[in-house]
Amino acid sequence: MKPTHPGHLVGVLIVVALVAWAVISRVYADLPLMPWTAIPTVLLLAIGEAYSAWVTKARIARKPGTKPVEPLAVARLAALAKASAYAGAGFGGLFAGFALYTVQLLDRDTPRTEFFVATGSFVSCVALVCAALYLEHSCRIPKEQDEADQRD
Repeated sequence: MKPTHPGHLVGVLIVVALVAWAVISRVYADLPLMPWTAIPTVLLLAIGEAYSAWVTKARIARKPGTKPVEPLAVARLAALAKASAYAGAGFGGLFAGFALYTVQLLDRDTPRTEFFVATGSFVSCVALVCAALYLEHSCRIPKEQDEADQRD
């Protein structure tokens, strides 16, 4: 599995944001209110992935007091990280498109509230993408350990 390129994630975010903005501009009046619950949910996912990355990195580096990590568990964490990064970029683009549309309607109460909810959700999606990239980076084998394994 190749590492995730941040440029691809930015591309996904921009394309989804533009498509979301175009669709929302046509159907905004028919949409229900945006729930604020995405913000804490995605932030908890980001915190969980960041903690998993920190623990996994220590276990792969075989720091004192840590148990060795199973290779299959690391592969699963890497797959989770890759999926979370792309999902966070996609949903972040959706929230960015929503915020781009509602920023022009800040003089009204409901769009102003939805702008802040969309912006908060976008920021939490960015945090999820950062945590996912950190988790993916933490699943790599350190170069010193890889070279020692090749010499054996």
